[in-house]
Amino acid sequence: MLYELHGTPELTEPVLVLGMEGWVDAGYGEAGAVSALLTSIDTELLASFDDDGLLDHRSRRPVMHLVDGVNTGITWPAIQLRYGRSPGGRHVLILVGPEPDLRWRAFSTAVVELAGDLGTQLVVGLGAFPAPVPHTRPLRLAATATTAELASRIGFVGGSIDVPAGIHAVLERSFAAVDIPCVGVWARVPHYVAAMPYPEASAALLEKLAELTGVEVDAEGLHRAAEVTREHIDDLIANSEEHASMVRQLEASHDAEVGLSSFGPGPLPSGEEMAAELERFLRGERGDG
Repeated sequence: MLYELHGTPELTEPVLVLGMEGWVDAGYGEAGAVSALLTSIDTELLASFDDDGLLDHRSRRPVMHLVDGVNTGITWPAIQLRYGRSPGGRHVLILVGPEPDLRWRAFSTAVVELAGDLGTQLVVGLGAFPAPVPHTRPLRLAATATTAELASRIGFVGGSIDVPAGIHAVLERSFAAVDIPCVGVWARVPHYVAAMPYPEASAALLEKLAELTGVEVDAEGLHRAAEVTREHIDDLIANSEEHASMVRQLEASHDAEVGLSSFGPGPLPSGEEMAAELERFLRGERGDG
């Protein structure tokens, strides 16, 4: 078994939120949303996964706690399925922890079987990716989903795009195979601020989660932080005519795009350009360039 159960709670039509770390998370949009979710909902551990079998501890090293030269303990990275009830009464499952380094097929099979046994009705993944969009316009979301109907409820990038997949994408396909609806909600974060916290992305993800599932989380703190971040970015942009010109071009592209029914052909970059932007972000995140 890849996981150990720590209880058998009686859940009514729970929604499963995928909030795993390790894949692209521009502006820490997913991290901020998951943190707010866990803060707002009292959760208990339902299942813990085999970290030794799923994680490479040389790439995801545990943390040693050192006090006056004394090793007082080790905190190991952990993959957990937690459960709780939202303020509105909806049962929620939350999959958290680092993305597995190994055995993705076995892991996804285990998660899908466990979610099915618990009566999961809908799965929502959260994420954020760098995009050629301006910070001066309302943030827009994009979907990856198991059905066209789910994708249309959020909006999507039109056309065909091939990009590297994270574990959320693998889980989407695994849930599709057993007819459990699954949708990935992605915040489109301005690429020029993708390496810094961007609270507006976290707030937008939580608001869409509430719309899709009824799981409401107070995002007021995130909105206040977003205002401060916006002012900081404005100050930085104002000091560079090159950056100001870039933002004006992105604004023109955004305004032309808003009239389209999807994020399809037109002023948006091609799939290859979006994939290249994602790869540049990942190289920078890993310190390769």
